[in-house]
Amino acid sequence: MRKRAYDRLTFLDTSFLITESPTNHMHIAGTATYEAGSLRTPSGGIDIDKIRAYVESRLDRLPRYRQVLKYVPVENHPVWVDDQHFNIHYHVRHTALPRPGDARQLKRLSGRIVSQQLDRSKPLWEMWVVEGLDSGDHFAIITKVHHCMIDGMSSVDLMNVLLAPKPRDLIEAPARWIPRPVPSSWHLLQSEAWRRVRAPFEGFGIQGLRDLVRDMGDPRSDARAMLRALRDTLRTTFRSVSDTPLNRPIGPHRRFDWLAMDLDQLKAVKNKLGGSLNDVVLTTVAGAVQRFLEGRRVNVDFLDFRVMAPVSVRSAEEKGTLGNRVSAWMIDLPLSERDPVKRLARIREQTERLKSTKQAMGAEMLSRVGEWTPTTLLSLGGRMVTRALPFNLVVTNVPGPQVPLYLLGAKMLDNFGLVPLTDFLGLGIALFSYSGQLCWGFAADWDLVPDLHDFVVAVEDAFRQLCERAGLPESEEPRQQPKLEVAPPVAVPRSART
Repeated sequence: MRKRAYDRLTFLDTSFLITESPTNHMHIAGTATYEAGSLRTPSGGIDIDKIRAYVESRLDRLPRYRQVLKYVPVENHPVWVDDQHFNIHYHVRHTALPRPGDARQLKRLSGRIVSQQLDRSKPLWEMWVVEGLDSGDHFAIITKVHHCMIDGMSSVDLMNVLLAPKPRDLIEAPARWIPRPVPSSWHLLQSEAWRRVRAPFEGFGIQGLRDLVRDMGDPRSDARAMLRALRDTLRTTFRSVSDTPLNRPIGPHRRFDWLAMDLDQLKAVKNKLGGSLNDVVLTTVAGAVQRFLEGRRVNVDFLDFRVMAPVSVRSAEEKGTLGNRVSAWMIDLPLSERDPVKRLARIREQTERLKSTKQAMGAEMLSRVGEWTPTTLLSLGGRMVTRALPFNLVVTNVPGPQVPLYLLGAKMLDNFGLVPLTDFLGLGIALFSYSGQLCWGFAADWDLVPDLHDFVVAVEDAFRQLCERAGLPESEEPRQQPKLEVAPPVAVPRSART
């Protein structure tokens, strides 16, 4: 008889399940466009059967993609077990825009697809192949993967499973896959009870505890750095932020917009003005938020506006593994600073301090402690946290490959990501660098931010201002299309009005 097996979700993975609700969709999504290449069929469509066969042939490298959730009795903690009825046709789907489909229609379709929650009775991912783009030589793929399966950093490694630096048409025969038997509820209860007894000792061990006590006396040790980082993290977590029109209760529907920038242009700004690429990105976001909120008649001079920037804590040995190994930085955006160079300097000062104090280690330590916390308490805490977030906006920046990649014979042209939104977070930004460009993906609540494209234009304008101050010529990339919708008047707190 084959061994019954399961994998326990981590504290952070479980938190993404707990915080999900009908309005808070906790899946990571993205829209990428491709040249059709050898995937073009004689009738002019896209060979969906070939794509399905290719994806299925690679799933042995992605075991989580053929697993479903099961729950431990009593404590109700989720675990992964093999799906006994996996069907590739459910996960790799085929659709089309009404020809000729333009960028606006593709964005609307992406928004509708990501507004639908994943079915928890099945593996938590979908891939939509979209035909009908205005260029007959292109197609798009919209993907959805639940955040409890991957973090934004590891998902880049997973792209290597399907994408390659050279085109190819050969599809290997899929490895034979037989799902392992699902453990019984009694087996899960016994195993998890024993795991909970061992957990505190396995986390450090006797020798590890001795080392920790010894290191506490050395101010240069990682142990002392971790405790200082934990102190700073807790201080930041309990700081409140200002109320803005972007921070209201959200609904279930999403808008999706995007923008591509020349990566060399951003590097040139960095080289001229100093800082890192991420500093330039955050400075651009600060300028865009300033312009956008002032367009909503908000006085930004007195706002305490904070960004949460995810930071990978995945070690080299963990590269490519599933699950979340991500922490976070909290960064104050200087919205009252009108000079973009001074704005960059203030953001650079913060990020350098965060690096030197290793603040990400503090959030990681909290996640480890959370492994011992009962799921019932996590559920209560998760619902409370989403209503008192210590930040106004999520900006995630993932470095990607700088060479073109191919899905079989189809070249990927771009890839725009979408971060999940939660209560009181009406806007999120995901950045992905790929093949000489920086792809900005903007996710927003449909009703809260009907003027999302105005924010996209504000990002362009803020970056153009940085280029001007750096003495660089304007990019020759075409501007985004004019705004499509106008926001209705929005009531803002009296303290924030001009």
